[in-house]
Amino acid sequence: MEKVQGWGVFAVRFLVIIYVIVTTGEAQSKSFLINCGTNSSVNVDGRRWVGDLVPDNNLTLSSPGIAASTATLSGSSIFGPLYKTAQFFTDGLNYTFVGIQGNYFLRLHFCSFSFENYNVNESAFDVVANGLKLVSEVNVPGEISHKNSNLQSSGSNSSSFFLIKEYILLINMDVLVIEFLPIKGSFGFINAIELVPAVDKLFADSISRVGDNGASLNLNGRGIQTMYRLNVGGPEIKSNQDSDLWRTWEVDSSYMITADAGSEISNSSNITYASTNDSSVAPLLVYETARTMSNTEVLEKRFNMSWKFEVDPDFDYLIRLHFCELVYAVPNQRIFRIYINNRTAADTFDVFVRSRGMNRAYHQDYIDAVSSNTKTLWIQLGPETATGAAGTDALLNGLEIFKLSRNGNLAYVETYDSTGNSVGNSKSKVLWVGIGAGIASVVILAVIISFTYCFCRRQRKKLSDTKSNSPGWRPLFLHGSILNKAANGKGASGSQYPYGFVASTRAGKRFKLPEIRSATNNFDDSLVIGVGGFGKVYKGETEDGTLVAIKRSNPQSEQVVCARAVINPSLPKDQINLAEWAMRWQRQRSLETIIDPHLKGNYAPESLKKFGEIAEKCLADEGKNRPTMGEVLWHLEYVLQLHEAWMCTNNAENSFSSIQA
Repeated sequence: MEKVQGWGVFAVRFLVIIYVIVTTGEAQSKSFLINCGTNSSVNVDGRRWVGDLVPDNNLTLSSPGIAASTATLSGSSIFGPLYKTAQFFTDGLNYTFVGIQGNYFLRLHFCSFSFENYNVNESAFDVVANGLKLVSEVNVPGEISHKNSNLQSSGSNSSSFFLIKEYILLINMDVLVIEFLPIKGSFGFINAIELVPAVDKLFADSISRVGDNGASLNLNGRGIQTMYRLNVGGPEIKSNQDSDLWRTWEVDSSYMITADAGSEISNSSNITYASTNDSSVAPLLVYETARTMSNTEVLEKRFNMSWKFEVDPDFDYLIRLHFCELVYAVPNQRIFRIYINNRTAADTFDVFVRSRGMNRAYHQDYIDAVSSNTKTLWIQLGPETATGAAGTDALLNGLEIFKLSRNGNLAYVETYDSTGNSVGNSKSKVLWVGIGAGIASVVILAVIISFTYCFCRRQRKKLSDTKSNSPGWRPLFLHGSILNKAANGKGASGSQYPYGFVASTRAGKRFKLPEIRSATNNFDDSLVIGVGGFGKVYKGETEDGTLVAIKRSNPQSEQVVCARAVINPSLPKDQINLAEWAMRWQRQRSLETIIDPHLKGNYAPESLKKFGEIAEKCLADEGKNRPTMGEVLWHLEYVLQLHEAWMCTNNAENSFSSIQA
């Protein structure tokens, strides 16, 4: 009898434990779908959204706010029924969710419409979640206009009338408080709130930084905001097609510099995850389509597939790339390099090897920091030039970019006008005006000193002094007086143009920095026509209407000036790699042996010698022995001066010989 009672007690305890585990699991994995500004519920996107004014809806509203509604919207969306109501607020408004713990996707839905005396174009507010600032002084209509403006400038016909901001939060306090705080004298609104549990772990605790020699960044305690999520080479994946986490995947063509640089491919047969833990990373639909490089038979292999994204400055970003080899069933058939912000993130990348087979879904994460003076993030896939002509194709299936919080902040203040153009803020304007005035003063002073210096030297010296007193190194802002000075003397000829002086010394047209800035609209990113391993190429137009391509070096690049060597597989084996072939002659101090015969007699031997030494240093095996970009530019400027001095001397001698004759 006692044994029977003992078993009974054990069974009851066991059932209680099971009940607690199940109840706890349900509490931690439960979704919260809130339809704001209404006391009714609605079925949208295959899910039921509960009104925030409905009693017993598992959330607490700090104050009733202002329930607003509209009969019409400015566009159509699957979320349309949600966007016809909103909660307006002129004072702080809190949404409190209890019994929530773990990793969650938080999505805030905004769709602006005017209500009574509230003009949504004048709204501005902050949003904070458990002390993490998500947005600051956000103006929803301005952000929507800005996004549409970017889409139109990229050639896309799509547009949007709503805004969804997505965050990934770790909630460990069993409660989530979302605060909506209007800016003084303004108001805010929210249409819907979506909380979806992420049961599986989405990110590793530590991820390697790009170009930081193995250094990594710990993600513990970091808030995360989704900036972009793309299905590369395929159609849009709607939220109900990603039924676990209800994510939307955009098409990638609107973000490509040249969509023709990549061909779309697809294969939906028997795709599986390379790791059983990756089922939540992305739906298999992402891996069924991809983009591969076009024109893979081009011998020099100099082009990349490039995507350009606008991001907030002064934040760390996590870049997640999704891969699945859909064509080749053996390794070494598709090998490429990955560049992030013009720096090499990975080389000799073989998807088949990394995923351990064909049709196996795999992803790779990288961390990179965007500085305070830039708002652009570049992702590029290009050929692995070291492999020659074979196997240098690239492939990408999906791409995600996440912003990481700094000091409890994910917000960045940006103001837009009605057309979506950035107007900045008054404090930054004052700061930049002050900085600009200071720089302008220095430049004007430098120009005056340069002019006075050059004028005095021109008066003191004659052309006959050129041979015995060749020009030496001068600061960059004085450079250019050498060529002009020689051209003004006897025996020299040239042409004067409104935008600069062209001498007949065959040294080429010398453009000053202001001329280059004017030609490229101050290096406007909208004029970028290509990106290489060590800088961007801009389309420009000089004052006389001549179209030019201008390459701007990137100081952060790890390519220096020789890492993208020319590859020509049609040549003998020892000449395929131009850099390696040239270095063999350079080490023998016989670089002139392989110089173009058409240049014979048209270059200074000393200039060529120094140029070869610079190239040799750039190709040093160890990074610590390579010069910085600044050092390279300095030496190249010096080499150019040696060449121009030689040209001036040579011209003077020719003039003297003509006179004697």
